[in-house]
Amino acid sequence: MALAKISGENRRIKSILFLVFCALAGIFPHMLEPSKNLFPSITLAVILGGYGLSVVLRDRRENYQLQKKHLITDENFYDTLPKVDVLVAARDEENVIERLVERLLSIEYPEDKLSIWIIDDGSKDRTPYLLQKLRKSFSKINVLSRSLMSGGGKSGALNSVLNKTDGEWLFILDADAQLQSNILLRAITLALQGGWSGVQLRKSVVNCELNQLALYQAMEMAMDAVIQRGRLVSGGVSELRGNGQLINRKVLESCGGFNEQTITDDLDLSFRFLLTRSPIVIMWDPPIQEEAVGSLSALFRQRKRWAEGGLQRFFDYFPLLLSKRLSNFKKIDLTCFFLLQYVLPVVSFIDFIISIILFEMPLYWPLSIIAFGISSLAFWKGCSQKSEGPTLPSPNLINILGATIYLAHWFIVIPYIVIKMSLFRKTLKWEKTDHIGS
Repeated sequence: MALAKISGENRRIKSILFLVFCALAGIFPHMLEPSKNLFPSITLAVILGGYGLSVVLRDRRENYQLQKKHLITDENFYDTLPKVDVLVAARDEENVIERLVERLLSIEYPEDKLSIWIIDDGSKDRTPYLLQKLRKSFSKINVLSRSLMSGGGKSGALNSVLNKTDGEWLFILDADAQLQSNILLRAITLALQGGWSGVQLRKSVVNCELNQLALYQAMEMAMDAVIQRGRLVSGGVSELRGNGQLINRKVLESCGGFNEQTITDDLDLSFRFLLTRSPIVIMWDPPIQEEAVGSLSALFRQRKRWAEGGLQRFFDYFPLLLSKRLSNFKKIDLTCFFLLQYVLPVVSFIDFIISIILFEMPLYWPLSIIAFGISSLAFWKGCSQKSEGPTLPSPNLINILGATIYLAHWFIVIPYIVIKMSLFRKTLKWEKTDHIGS
């Protein structure tokens, strides 16, 4: 099965089968004798808890710290740097586009080896006007305009500029990105030193002070980086996160470019890199900085897209994930991740509904407690580390407890998305996160 030909067919059928499987798993313990009905949950708690604990505890920052001094002291360092294209897909970004351009123009990199492209993807606000104004003022900025009807979402926007660029590496940013001037140099150095095909910068939040929701998102991003690095160190899988991803062009082209049949190009591309044995590393410092969403409604819209995109990739690539392209340990890692991230919320939801109907206690609480406990440990570990970007939230008991409760939103979002994907045909649409210019 060629990667380029994966189109996302039969997602509705796969969603129905997944929902049926989760429903059976949620119902099954209630059919057992009271002395045995906790056995499935406890068994899974031991297995998945052991996996999660090993991932968090095996996170080793020092293995992936950038040793830039070794290369930068080389008198030929700048001569050996590859050409890089910075790509930004922008739609209705009038609040942040000028600040973004200012940041991009401050990037420390040889001018003859750096191109900056901003794709206006059918904006209806003042973004096109501002981009043309900036283009006249700064010749280094290249602007490509697409109509709103062009299709393909963010992936389509990024694909549209590939044939106009020739960089060996692509640096993908969101319009609200804020970054240190030396971030590209350090990411490129890390990629070249380690032989990585992709570098994902740790994401951080610039507006933590907005409200508690923003603070928990900042903690979530630190937790995610810890888990990602831990999975990688353990021989598992690490993933791209869209904003702040540096990827090798040849690998991207071998994967068929950005997939326009998904609403989360980064998650999909992560699997494409995985299946072509093109490793991705997580870079802790300096982080890419972005805005947190400031309301529950905005968070729900964002997480619906993430959840659906995450499920899409598992449904689309499932046969290949079982093939000899992956090592046994990577298969185990993906299985455990899938069970914790997607299966557990749906099964717990079914379990809760059945418990109400039967006037019984839910039976998957041991597994849920273990999952939330591992998350709390990852929160503490992530927020206890130093950061060259915005100061991480304090890993005190109140913050960790609040962030752990905050994670419960996935137990609402994922069941909702699975039911929605099972009942309705999906029309692909890039529903971007609104940026206010924090």
